[in-house]
Amino acid sequence: MTSSLTVTDHETTLDFTYEDALRYHGPQAPGGVAHAYKVLERALGVFGGEGSVERRDLVVATSHAGPGVRDAFELVTRAVTEGRYTVDSSLARRERGNTLALYVFRVDYRGAIVTLTIREGFVVEEFSTLARKGDRTAEDESRLTVLKQEMADRVMSSPAESVYDVEVDTLPD
Repeated sequence: MTSSLTVTDHETTLDFTYEDALRYHGPQAPGGVAHAYKVLERALGVFGGEGSVERRDLVVATSHAGPGVRDAFELVTRAVTEGRYTVDSSLARRERGNTLALYVFRVDYRGAIVTLTIREGFVVEEFSTLARKGDRTAEDESRLTVLKQEMADRVMSSPAESVYDVEVDTLPD
């Protein structure tokens, strides 16, 4: 597990920790923050050495519309503000079932494109079912809060390589 995500911004090195991303997002979706953090950790490792990736050249598309995911990507890449972040439902892998289908991320860096998909065991069915439930009770909300934190802890305590598989779609020459 990396202690921070290191990118550059016009030749300035920037480091972002998971705690930075949580502070930026707030307490609502720690699991989503953790997922985006691990996706970036994995993708940055494919695209170059620590600190060699220019944050403003990263383009992100995902089928996951969660606010924690969005905010973590925004903090590190500025992709939301600059129009390089897209929620695209066609990326979902429906054949993986409701629990895993939306955890698909396509990251493009200067023409190199990778697709990351969640491995089994990091998102539990109870979380997925409860998160989709429209009329949650106070008890449901309390349970969902616990499940979000448990998922965040599971994701963050694991190396990115064990959380997300990477499919290399295109690498530059």
